[in-house]
Amino acid sequence: MSDSVDILNALALMTNFVILPALSYGSQLALGALAVTLVYSVLRFSNFAQADSMSFGTMIVILLSSYLISKGWIISGIPTALLVIPFAVIGMFAYLIAMDRLVYQHYRKIKAKSITIVMASIGVMFITGGIVRFILTAKAQKFADGERFIFSVREFKAFTGMQQGIALKTSQFLTITIAILLVAFVFYFLQKTKTGKAMRAYSDNKELALLSGINPDKMVQITWLLVAVLTTIAGTLYGLDKGFAPQQYHLLLLPIFASVIVGGIGSPVGAIAGAFLVSFSEVLLTYAYKKFLMYLLPLSLHPNSLVQLIGTEYKYAISFVILVIVLLIKPTGLFKGKVIVDE
Repeated sequence: MSDSVDILNALALMTNFVILPALSYGSQLALGALAVTLVYSVLRFSNFAQADSMSFGTMIVILLSSYLISKGWIISGIPTALLVIPFAVIGMFAYLIAMDRLVYQHYRKIKAKSITIVMASIGVMFITGGIVRFILTAKAQKFADGERFIFSVREFKAFTGMQQGIALKTSQFLTITIAILLVAFVFYFLQKTKTGKAMRAYSDNKELALLSGINPDKMVQITWLLVAVLTTIAGTLYGLDKGFAPQQYHLLLLPIFASVIVGGIGSPVGAIAGAFLVSFSEVLLTYAYKKFLMYLLPLSLHPNSLVQLIGTEYKYAISFVILVIVLLIKPTGLFKGKVIVDE
């Protein structure tokens, strides 16, 4: 009986500190990776400004939600950040369109090589990050309102009588639920709607799509609109879950791009799979397994150290290592991604 209880406690420990955090983090990465995949597939360049754009969208959410909270316009139990997301998406879309008109449109007109546009996106990345730091400073911030837990560790222990408990944070529940709904919407839009099919046609063969009467400007605008939705929601969910710090968002660039490349460049399904591979790898390799093993091993084999494979300070290096390994073993990624060649 005690063995089965120990196994349940070990499972509760893993669920609380590995499975739920990895699912939540993977959902956030998946939305960011989908945005990168859309830009790569339709606009034909790797958008290095993605992570800082998530920071920009979250900044708009913070400013709007702070205003509502100051006026007392809140709904008990619901993070105000969720209420202002539609308005933040509009602001994010306006910013992305502005950057497109000021920067990317020129390079499309002159048919510049994709590497040139990538360099331009790096410039946009620094500009975007600079704007966020100028407005909000580099200080970390937290979303204050809204329920913190669906159920807490204490409540779980009281209900089950177990030594180890599971806490489901509101941010985790919202992240996983919203990510599933948003991904389903994006796939439905691309597969079933007329506009989505036009985007796919434009992505597969630009010249043939133009001959078919597809408006390239409309495709560009819809792409940036979808990117604005994914970017703002991904950034907000990440902020709700882990707090907001501009530098922290900037560091997300590596795991996001690792997700895209590991899954297969240009493959939306691959981007999602890659995101969860990266997230679970980071969490599993940086988790300290001492207490987990103490539940499963006899007393004589209990570890004295933390049994942590890699320190948390190296967690972003894990994305890079996974990226290198996958590229060496399967250069096209887990799902065969398309390769766009410069003309």
